[in-house]
Amino acid sequence: MVQFGKKAAVLTAAGVFAAMSVTGCSGSIDTDAVVATVGDEDITLGVANFYARMIQGQYETYYAGMMGTTAEEMWAQDAGDDKTYEESMKDSIMENLENLYIISQHAADYEVSLSEDEQKAIEDAAVKFGEDNTEEAKEIVSGYQKYVEKFLELSAIQNKMDSKMREGVDEEVSDEEAAQKSMDYVYFSYTSTDDSGNSTELTDEEKETLKTSAQSLADRVKGGEDMAAVAEELGVEVQTETFDSESTAPSEELVAAADALAAEGDVTDVVETDSGLYVAKLTSLLDREATDQEKTNIIEERKQEQYDSLLEEWRDAADIEVNEKVWEKVDFDETGVTIITSEEEASEDGTADDGSTDTADTGSEE
Repeated sequence: MVQFGKKAAVLTAAGVFAAMSVTGCSGSIDTDAVVATVGDEDITLGVANFYARMIQGQYETYYAGMMGTTAEEMWAQDAGDDKTYEESMKDSIMENLENLYIISQHAADYEVSLSEDEQKAIEDAAVKFGEDNTEEAKEIVSGYQKYVEKFLELSAIQNKMDSKMREGVDEEVSDEEAAQKSMDYVYFSYTSTDDSGNSTELTDEEKETLKTSAQSLADRVKGGEDMAAVAEELGVEVQTETFDSESTAPSEELVAAADALAAEGDVTDVVETDSGLYVAKLTSLLDREATDQEKTNIIEERKQEQYDSLLEEWRDAADIEVNEKVWEKVDFDETGVTIITSEEEASEDGTADDGSTDTADTGSEE
């Protein structure tokens, strides 16, 4: 668990996110201060801080370790454009929050609203959050009922608007547009791995021997022998891949060679890359399953493009202003947020003694 100070609290919000441990002290902030305006609507620092702390917890819990660093080091890393990772993340958080408000402002255009039951569920979640947390915890993350409710309302509307904003795209996709071929291929790697998982680059002599094996495979399969049988004899494995001319896996060079084959059953020459050698056999000029899946992918891309285009149009038309001095009050360095997985884990850490427990994730989009 990342520790930034002596203060600690467990946060829970029924149906929102898992329990969270908060450490450090960011100091008191004016949660009603206006951190940004979107059109005629104000975004309060309370809503922005609550959302930011939730995202902060996800990254500190799940990504810092994957990056092989501490949370403090992660946020201080260079993200490019003369910004730290914290500054870049806060920019994304603010943009996402602005988008939630913009989408909400267009909900009536699509006859989207929250039902009484949905509003009651949001209210209940916010009340539960308040009951499960101390005043100290709620102060750190701006976890007061009105801010929790506002964020959940925005998220619920966005979830409803998502499908509406994607409606009406052309869902007709021809086989020609989505066509996917398939191939069987063998890879001869220029590295070897020992029992401990350590990789070693082959010597030039070993690479020449490997090239001889790859050429033998290509020649014998072209001569009519079974690819799997020859590969087994040579101690390599046959793998299968579907592709089109724009594919990059397993390698761009192999895809280009396989895509140039004219007929099913044709075999490439040995294809050399920086990492090893490939030989492929074209098994289908139109893989039905992969082609149908690509049709689905193309339709989803069209829907996403329409969604993005609408949102960009709305953003361009909206008057958006951010009060950077107020937004600076949210500092990831001074206050750490860690998601915990159970009441037991919290108790073992000594960070929770209020009986707080985990809650289910609703899948609210960021």
